[in-house]
Amino acid sequence: MVSSSPPVTVIIVAWNQLEKTLACLTTVAALDYPAVRVLLVDNGSEPPLAEAIAARFPTVEMLRLPTNLGFAGGYNAGLRRAMAGDGRYFLLLNNDTLVAPDVVTHLVAELETMPDVGLATAKIYYAAEPNRIWTVGANLNVFLDLKDGGQGQIDAGQWAAPRDVDFAPFCAILIRREVIAGVGLLDEAFFLYYEDMDYCRRARAVGWRIRLRPDAHVRHDVSASSGGRDSPMERYYMAESGGRYFRKHGRGPRLLLIVPFRLFSALKMTGHLLLAGKGEALRAYWRGLRVGWMGDGGRPTE
Repeated sequence: MVSSSPPVTVIIVAWNQLEKTLACLTTVAALDYPAVRVLLVDNGSEPPLAEAIAARFPTVEMLRLPTNLGFAGGYNAGLRRAMAGDGRYFLLLNNDTLVAPDVVTHLVAELETMPDVGLATAKIYYAAEPNRIWTVGANLNVFLDLKDGGQGQIDAGQWAAPRDVDFAPFCAILIRREVIAGVGLLDEAFFLYYEDMDYCRRARAVGWRIRLRPDAHVRHDVSASSGGRDSPMERYYMAESGGRYFRKHGRGPRLLLIVPFRLFSALKMTGHLLLAGKGEALRAYWRGLRVGWMGDGGRPTE
């Protein structure tokens, strides 16, 4: 247990998915950390989640947004509310995550002992396979893409050591107040996906470190909020936000490396979706590429 127990605000962003949200809140309610405030951002759910949440979790604070502002917009609304309070740390959670009781205790301990660490992540597993790793944070290669993330590996203790990483996913991340105050809020141009990669680059650019705390554990129902792997919505936003990210951070000579790499990736994804018979997802994917890389057209309404 962290001796001083600095206050932590847990910010959960939810768009529909009442049952997953209730399951997430059940694990948050079981946290062993003594100084937790829970703020649920209802990101334009229909019907609104407040009544059902209040019936089960009356101490959870609700923030209802009139429309879906995306993950970046939802997190930002929660962070603005939380920054007005006394929280020293903010735990951002997707509503499709399940957290271990000691996750906040471990993550806070990491930040309390290392003042130059601004963000800390857990070892994150697939929800359906509790011993299979989804990510342990990751580093970036020369193409600004992820490597060394442990994805898909069975956990046999190979990621037992804490380490610095370039990137940690914002489905479950503890952030120091000073990071938000100095770096700012998330970039809402990223409606869904890549908002975390963008923010990690911004935080590291001004000197903050990002750490994996492997004894902190989270389970994640990956892509549940976007309809599942290879749904039209998931493919669209992966493509659109990816284009925005690589255009934003791949300036100069590095862009000459990135463009051929991303073109190769697009051709691979096209082949995958064609073979899988996912024509609607393929059309959404290419529309996302066009919007993300060229700024052409608009986003889907749902």
